[in-house]
Amino acid sequence: MNCRLFSFILLTWAWGIVLHGQTVEDSVAIVTAKWETSVSPDNIVHKRAAIPHLYKGNQYINLVEIPHHRKFHYGIAVSEMKPISRLAQDNQALAAINGSFYNMQKGNSVCYLKLGKEVVDTTTTQEFNLRVTGAVYTHKKNLRILPWSPEIESAYKKKKGSVLASGPLLMDDGKTCSWEMCDSSFIATKHPRSAIFTTKDKKTVLITVDGRSKGNASGVSIPELAHLIRILGGADALNLDGGGSTTLWMKEAPDNGVLNCPSDNGKFDHQGERRIPNIIYVRKR
Repeated sequence: MNCRLFSFILLTWAWGIVLHGQTVEDSVAIVTAKWETSVSPDNIVHKRAAIPHLYKGNQYINLVEIPHHRKFHYGIAVSEMKPISRLAQDNQALAAINGSFYNMQKGNSVCYLKLGKEVVDTTTTQEFNLRVTGAVYTHKKNLRILPWSPEIESAYKKKKGSVLASGPLLMDDGKTCSWEMCDSSFIATKHPRSAIFTTKDKKTVLITVDGRSKGNASGVSIPELAHLIRILGGADALNLDGGGSTTLWMKEAPDNGVLNCPSDNGKFDHQGERRIPNIIYVRKR
């Protein structure tokens, strides 16, 4: 074992990262995983890893890193239920991830959604009780992850930019959040998960962890997702809609741009996109 890895293990123990059932072995598995890496012409980085025995299962993780640069603009896009590959291309996106929770029968967001000056939807009481404790704010080159609550939502008056609430908030200023006020089953159950996080060096990262595929992808709980993001360098992080909605897309990638293996078709491939009503995306200025 090299000195750098040994030092990391000691720091992991000392910082108390081993929480909610995650182990030092989980931390080491993430750090030492063989991450397949590719870089787009715009310097957006895609990383992919299949990590066995992580969180007591096999995990299939994809992430996209966007460097902080004024040439990139972030946005939230809505549609009448389209696959992310279609919605991303409609908005000239370079990369995109599925957005927040929605009513599967009606197709509308059940979380606060503001596009510019227009408030499209508000967060339902049920969603606040279940999981909504954060939001994504986008305006041109800026993307921020914010705490969110009924009080913040009712008082929110900012006119510029777009906002999409979701949750739970996973990390706030480098610290793992508490989920005591969220639904315990949603927090503890392993699912495919999507999340967005920012780093101290101002990168924005879109990440998916696949699931519901025996032997290939076990999915993760919310504490496991937060642990993964913390090990990957997250400072602020927000959970997004997961399950069959979990989809990560990148321009000019194979398989119509779909990087992960969405679970809706019951196969471990890139063809299982679900029609969804909103995405978070990045495009050129």
